[in-house]
Amino acid sequence: MSRAGAREWIGLAVLALPTLLLAMDATVLYLAVPHLSADLRPTDAELLWIVDSYGFLVAGFLVTMGTLGDRIGRRRLLVIGATAFAAASALAAFAPDPVFLIVARGLLGVAGATLGPSTLALISTMFPPGQRGLAIGLWATCFSAGIALGPIVGGLLLKWFWWGSVFLLAVPFMAVLVLTAPFLLPEFRDPDAGRLDLTSVFLSLAAVLPVIYGIKQHGGVIGGISIAAGLVFGGLFVSRQRRLADPLLDLRMFGSRSFSVALMAQVSTMTAIGGIYLFVTQYLQLVQEFTPLVAGLWLMPSAAVLVVSSLVTSRLAARYAPAHVVGVSLALAATGFAVLAVAGGLAGVVTGFTLVYLGIGPIMALGTELVIGTAPPEKAGSAAAMSETAMEFGIALGVGVLGVVGTAVATDGQPLLEAAPAEFTAGLNAVAVLCAVITGLMAVLVLRLLRPGHPAR
Repeated sequence: MSRAGAREWIGLAVLALPTLLLAMDATVLYLAVPHLSADLRPTDAELLWIVDSYGFLVAGFLVTMGTLGDRIGRRRLLVIGATAFAAASALAAFAPDPVFLIVARGLLGVAGATLGPSTLALISTMFPPGQRGLAIGLWATCFSAGIALGPIVGGLLLKWFWWGSVFLLAVPFMAVLVLTAPFLLPEFRDPDAGRLDLTSVFLSLAAVLPVIYGIKQHGGVIGGISIAAGLVFGGLFVSRQRRLADPLLDLRMFGSRSFSVALMAQVSTMTAIGGIYLFVTQYLQLVQEFTPLVAGLWLMPSAAVLVVSSLVTSRLAARYAPAHVVGVSLALAATGFAVLAVAGGLAGVVTGFTLVYLGIGPIMALGTELVIGTAPPEKAGSAAAMSETAMEFGIALGVGVLGVVGTAVATDGQPLLEAAPAEFTAGLNAVAVLCAVITGLMAVLVLRLLRPGHPAR
């Protein structure tokens, strides 16, 4: 394949739109939580579902959508998903009650699951190996920027509009994507792909959704039964994939050490981010009593270092072994979480969170490149889906598990948003301790498992 030209680079800019919005939609809601809580009056459980249902269903459907794009066409699926995402955004913006908003966020997750794998798979088609690393690095930068800019954009919108405006932001951007995709993006599908195995689709959902539901039940008999059922269906899913000639998920990709270790790093990192993000954004509003706009501005240092660290990852990867880049980045993130674990004031929280984001950027960029680079072109959609699943599932798991731990520490029966400043800060510190342990252990594992000079397979 010859070097990519102007059309491919402009196409990459178009692909950046859904990538940016997908990431923003995972975080843009955080600063709107006090506003929608005052309007819709959700319970603590409903509030966690409102925040988490989006990433939950994205994670549940990514594998299916990644494989579906390989079969029916990646550009076609991207356009369908963008249209559905815009429609679901409008529903969420005008939700009249918590249950309606939870359902709308879930529909956003299903539509969002079509976008991530399609964008990454199209990038692997549009760019030759010599330029693919840079293109994926720019994609990861957009994803990082979306996560970081979500609360800032949300703060600006909430200064002038109601909480539903944070969802309407997606509509014009998705319209641009739908209109320009046929002219700027190539179509690609696997010519030898078999039919989509609906039984595997059911088993994949039956494995993921009960586990998350069980986690949200905070233990107990129902939660334990739900998790056990999910694990059983997960075993059936794996067994079926090994028998099928055209599996929904090609398990042979896990034979690559780079693939498996990168996924481990992505899951653990995003679990930590998902757990701490809600507490940091709410700390700025509930403890420091900042307006949403001012709270968003205090998050700008972390947003800036996240974008910069993602951009320089391709240069770091050219000079140093992936094990060193990912391992050191995880250690840096662990240091940031350690600062948050002892922070008692604004300076400590902002400093710790900025250090966390400085370490997160290279993990997201290089981890994604390692995953995509191990897959053949016809399986790029499936590989991209696994990378996206790792990140989205990690965020959902972090909110669902670590969020519950932090809430238990911060409250004594009263709603989280009514916790006293000292108790809320204690909850943030407790979650940060767990995040420091998770990322610190993962740094050691990466340096051990992905050793410099060790064969990738």
